[in-house]
Amino acid sequence: MIISGREIRRLLGKDIIIDPYNPLQVGPNSYNLRLHNELMVYNEPVLDMKKEHTMRSIIIPPEGFVLQPGVLYLGRTVEFTATERHVPMLEGRSSIGRLGMFIHVTAGFGDVGFRGFWTLEIFSIQPLRIYPNVEICQIFYHTIEGAYDHYVSNKYQNNRGIQPSMLYKDFTP
Repeated sequence: MIISGREIRRLLGKDIIIDPYNPLQVGPNSYNLRLHNELMVYNEPVLDMKKEHTMRSIIIPPEGFVLQPGVLYLGRTVEFTATERHVPMLEGRSSIGRLGMFIHVTAGFGDVGFRGFWTLEIFSIQPLRIYPNVEICQIFYHTIEGAYDHYVSNKYQNNRGIQPSMLYKDFTP
């Protein structure tokens, strides 16, 4: 079951952490998260799943930055989130999708116990000017039934910023 916006407000600071929090970003059953002003792009034209890759940073100026088609941009949310007893999920806002921008290619599913910023896998089907601090996506929370284990990861838990793929760690003994 998805919890309501009222329930998000009630659980804030207990089972749900959103920092910074703005009550104006609460919806009927979700919370809008904002885009940080930094993007990262991979330096290599061909990526190898078994290797760590270098990246370069792009700062989105107040006047905006134009995304180019065919480029994967990694961004992150302004907000740090954490959950104790709920499964967080992330979706792009429909207003963003209607401009041909995707904020997660595959990774919109979180785990109970996740703590950190959300790394966004940003792709645009046509050139699109974006701006920092725009409400870009929405987080919503499912209840979980039965006994469960908290999310544990040597890759992404308690991250401090944009997280490139660490799939290469799965290939090392």
